[in-house]
Amino acid sequence: MKISFPRMGYSYIAFKWLVENMGHECVVPPEPSNRTLDLGVRYAPEFACIPFKILLGTYIEVAQMGAQAVITSGGMGPCRAGYYWVMHKYLLEEMNLPLKIIAMEMPLLNLGDFWKKIDLLRRDGGISLKELLRVLKITWAKVKSIDDVEIRSHQVRPRELKRGETTLAINAGLAFIDAAQNEEEIREARQEALSLLDRVPCDEQRQPLKIGIIGEIYVVLEPAANHYIQLLLGEMGVETDRSIYLSAYARKNTIVNLEGDLFSVARPYLNEAPIGGHGVNSIAETILYARHGFDGVVQLAPFSCIPEIVAKSIIPTVSREYDIPVQTLFIDEQTGRAGVQTRMEAFVDLLQWRRDRGIHKKKVFSL
Repeated sequence: MKISFPRMGYSYIAFKWLVENMGHECVVPPEPSNRTLDLGVRYAPEFACIPFKILLGTYIEVAQMGAQAVITSGGMGPCRAGYYWVMHKYLLEEMNLPLKIIAMEMPLLNLGDFWKKIDLLRRDGGISLKELLRVLKITWAKVKSIDDVEIRSHQVRPRELKRGETTLAINAGLAFIDAAQNEEEIREARQEALSLLDRVPCDEQRQPLKIGIIGEIYVVLEPAANHYIQLLLGEMGVETDRSIYLSAYARKNTIVNLEGDLFSVARPYLNEAPIGGHGVNSIAETILYARHGFDGVVQLAPFSCIPEIVAKSIIPTVSREYDIPVQTLFIDEQTGRAGVQTRMEAFVDLLQWRRDRGIHKKKVFSL
C-alpha cells in the first residue's frame, strides 16, 4: 500500500523509515507551500483553523501523488483537533479522492485501538510482530535524534559568524540520520550531526537574547505554518527554545502523562477542567520560561483556536507578575512572512532595550 502522513517539521524522516520498513511504499508529503494552503482553503470550511486547512491541502497533494492512505492522529476534546480526521474524510469523499485515513488514537486513551491499527498495518505489510517491535524501536531512536540535533541548531545559529552555516550543517546532519538503518548507525549519525553543528564558526562571547516558543502543537512544530519563526529569530541573533518537540510529546502520550505537572504550575491562574489543546501548557510554560530567566516568550496560535484564546486572556497577568514580555501571533491564511518579521523585529528590539537598561533582572526562580 502507498502510505503518507502529515508533515510536521523534520519528523518526516523518521516516519518515512517507519512506513517503508513496515512493508509499504511511502509517499513523502511535500513541505507545505502556498499551493498546499490554497488547496486547503478552497475545500475547507471558512472558519476552520490553519492546521486543518494545511492538513487538508497536504492530503489532496499526496493523493495526487498516488498515496492510497494517510496515517494521522486522533484525540479527544475539548479541542477540535481530535475530530479533524473525520471531517477530512468527509471532504475527501466529496472530492472523490480515494484516500483512506487511518487515525491513531493516543495509546494512553485507547491502547486497544492503537495496537489494532498498528497490527493491521504490520500484517498488511507482511512483517512479523518481532520485526514490528524492532522497527518501532528504531523509529523512536530516529525521532529522538532528530529532536536532539534540532535543539542544538537553535543554540548554535544565533552565535554563527556567517549566516546560513548552521542551516547547512543541520541539513547535512539530518541526511546522516535519514540514511541510518539501525540503532548503532543512528547513534553514530546523531553524534556526527552534533559534531557538524559544533564545528560551525561561532562568536562564543555573544550572549544572545533567549525567547521561549509556546502555543498550539502544529503551528509550533511545522516551520512552514509559523513562517520559519525559529530560523528568523536565530538569524536575528536570538536563541530560541521550543516548548514542544515530537519525542517529548509522544512520550507523554504513550508512556507517561506529565500533564499534571503543568496543571500544578498553571493552577493559580487556571483551576478549571482542561481547556483542550495546549492552552494549559501555554500558561504553565510561560511561567517556566520566566523562572528560567528567559527574556521573552512568543505564543503561536491558529486564528480561532479556543484553547489558545483562553490562554491569551490569562497570559497578560502571568506576564506582569513574572515580568516577562509575551508576544502572541495568531496565524491564518492571511498571515504573511513580512508581517511576522516586522513584529519579531519590534519584539526583539523591546527585549534588547529591557536588557540594556537592566529592566529584565534575569531571575532564576526555584522550580
